[in-house]
Amino acid sequence: MPIKVKEEKAYLTETSRQLFKKIDFIDTFSTTNHTNTMMEISNLVFNTSPKWVGFLFKIRNGIVKLFGLKTSMPKDYNTKFEVGGYIKFFKIYEITENEVVLGANDSHLNFRAIINNTHSPIHNIKVTTLVQFNNSMGRIYMSIIKPFHRLVVIKMVKQAYNN
Repeated sequence: MPIKVKEEKAYLTETSRQLFKKIDFIDTFSTTNHTNTMMEISNLVFNTSPKWVGFLFKIRNGIVKLFGLKTSMPKDYNTKFEVGGYIKFFKIYEITENEVVLGANDSHLNFRAIINNTHSPIHNIKVTTLVQFNNSMGRIYMSIIKPFHRLVVIKMVKQAYNN
């Protein structure tokens, strides 16, 4: 049985290298999908999640709200697959034929998720997370969610598997 998701060395394109001046956290997980479009893959990864992931986000929102971090949808929220639109609560920053950049900025950290299609025979879809801390709260927040982040991202990327 093929490995549906694997963690690998950070995958950065020239575009994604320029998203932040400093990268404080990075990881990349990959899967195989030569069937779906970048829009479909982006939605499979970020717009469909199991109930336990939704439950974790509800807990996260309840906790971070106490610290004044964003938990509600922004005023410009829309679900169009275009720059400025959103997938779930992540804003779309860039769309090219082989790359979609999503993310969010908050007082504690800035986050980007980059979905790339390398067109390699297997594990062609790379989902890379970049985080830039804005202050010590960002560092603390990331240290708390890091173990959950890995589990959630693996599950989310697995949803895009299509061999």
